[in-house]
Amino acid sequence: MPRYSMIIDVSKCVGCFACMVACQNQNGLPLGNAFIRFEDRETGRYPKASYSIAPFQCQHCAEAPCVEACPTTASDKDQFGLTQVDPKKCIGCRRCVAACPYNVRIYVAQQGVASACNMCLSLVAENEEPACVSTCLTRARYFGDLDHPQGEFATMLQFAKPIRPEFETKPTLRYIMPKGRVNNG
Repeated sequence: MPRYSMIIDVSKCVGCFACMVACQNQNGLPLGNAFIRFEDRETGRYPKASYSIAPFQCQHCAEAPCVEACPTTASDKDQFGLTQVDPKKCIGCRRCVAACPYNVRIYVAQQGVASACNMCLSLVAENEEPACVSTCLTRARYFGDLDHPQGEFATMLQFAKPIRPEFETKPTLRYIMPKGRVNNG
């Protein structure tokens, strides 16, 4: 069974938001809701100032605080190691939203449920990449299997690391962070 993951190379992200819009469309999210959020940072001083932007989404943690916080088991781990939400079990209490240390769980008021990135498993089942990966204009995103990496994903995996290891959640997503720029979330 594959253990799906994504790698995001922050040095290639230009903050165009194409990944976020593709994700919103793929998941039918109402206006104002998004599974991907962006953090930007400015460092240094003129004339040696730099700016960087990094997208963040569900980290699909092996030790997911959102799963532990859910009183109805609506938040759970699937066979691929991904953190998923069953909207039929979700009571909208938002405990998972509050428990997420990465601040990427959302509450969809129109549906009365919490939700997060599902790694576009419906597309993956059709041998396609997640919408955010296939839409990324700068090829800053890579999708693959952590246990059997191949191609570009395998190459990039050598340089990628989880963000915020101090949270001890063992996130599945990996990031390539430029030195001295956005790092550790």
